[in-house]
Parts: sequence; C-alpha cells; structure tokens
Amino acid sequence: MYILLAEDDKKLGRLVAHMLGKETHTVDWVIDGIAAIDYTSSIDYDLVILDWMMPGISGIDVCKRLRATNFQGLIMMLTAKDDVLDRVEGLDAGADDYIVKPFEFDELLARVRALGRRSKLSFTDNVIKVGDLNLDQTNHKVCRKGKEVQLTPKEYQLLQLLMTNEEQVLPREVLLDKIWGIDADVSANNLDALVRLVRKKVEDPTGKRLIHSIRGIGYKLVRQDV
Repeated sequence: MYILLAEDDKKLGRLVAHMLGKETHTVDWVIDGIAAIDYTSSIDYDLVILDWMMPGISGIDVCKRLRATNFQGLIMMLTAKDDVLDRVEGLDAGADDYIVKPFEFDELLARVRALGRRSKLSFTDNVIKVGDLNLDQTNHKVCRKGKEVQLTPKEYQLLQLLMTNEEQVLPREVLLDKIWGIDADVSANNLDALVRLVRKKVEDPTGKRLIHSIRGIGYKLVRQDV
C-alpha cells in the first residue's frame, strides 16, 4: 500500500516507516499536521496513519479535514489517548482504526494488513500501468513496451510517485522530501538531474514527452497515446 505516516516523534517515526517498508509498503513520513494536509492534497494514499498530538494541526483535525474533503483512503489514529471517549471521538471523526501507544510493531503491522483486506486492496497484483509503461510495486520492476528498464532506487521512487499520481502536478518540495527525506541537504538541482536520468531511461526519444516540467511548480507524468 501507499502509506502516509504523520508522526512528530522522529525516533518512533523512523522506526514505524522502516517496519512498514519491510512489509513492502511505500511510506512517506511527515512530522506535523500541516505537512500531512499538503501531502494528501496532491497524492492519493491508500492509508494515512496519524499521530493524534502533532504541532500545527492535530491528527484528529487532519482526520476530520480529510473526511470533509471526501478522502476515500483508510485512516488509522496512532495515539497515547486510551480513554474510551477518545477512541469514540477518533472513530466518529472518520478513522477506520485506532491503536494506542505504546504498542507492539507486530500488532501495528497486523492492523495495517487487516485494513488492507477490509478495503480489498491487493498486495500481490500491485502493478501501475500508464500506457505501455508498467511499474510492478511488488517486485520493484519497470517495463516499457515489454522491455525491462533498470532504475536506481531513487529513479524508481521518482517514477513510482509520478505514475501513482498520473496527470497530477507534484511540487518540487514534495518530491525532494519524499525521495531524499525531511532532513536531507539537497536542492532542486538534484531533483532536475534525477528527472533527466529517468527520462533518458523510460522515454522514447522519437515519441512524445512522458514526464512534463511545470514551470515554477514541479513535474507531472502524462499518458501517451499508443
């Protein structure tokens, strides 16, 4: 699944993101509610995991905003609030599940799997197709016109983000955070160089451009007629 984790405890956030990644999920991690709103406004997530107490906008308020804007993905609240009334408030706000800190990672992962089954998401047939370009998220393989394309991990991640959000403009800031991480010391030049490498590998030099640069904003992937 494509998961957004919003957790301001950096140690816990890194651990949760790591454990979810080991389960073959693709995870984006942010540390406040404002960033969670920004990310969900431009990217379609299968699951959003929200810490209740976060700076800027609380997790419960993020949950309410997402449901108010017709967010169709799953939402899990992750919090130290263990009172029954708190649980009721979280579920009434639109959360699909609620797990109390401290928790065992095995339980968290089991709950994520259960949510995936509930929503009938597939963990085996997990291929994104845009025209003749296929990205297999289970085996981390990319094929164009039936021929496998060899990508580095960062190249794969960039292409996955663009294909998952086909026809949507992804801001440079979002791409930088997702690919290099929140604390990385990188610039837009790093992103531009990465885009050029991916274009060289997946685009047909005699055909139409697949990855489009949106001046002053970011990039988007546009389906080609085949």
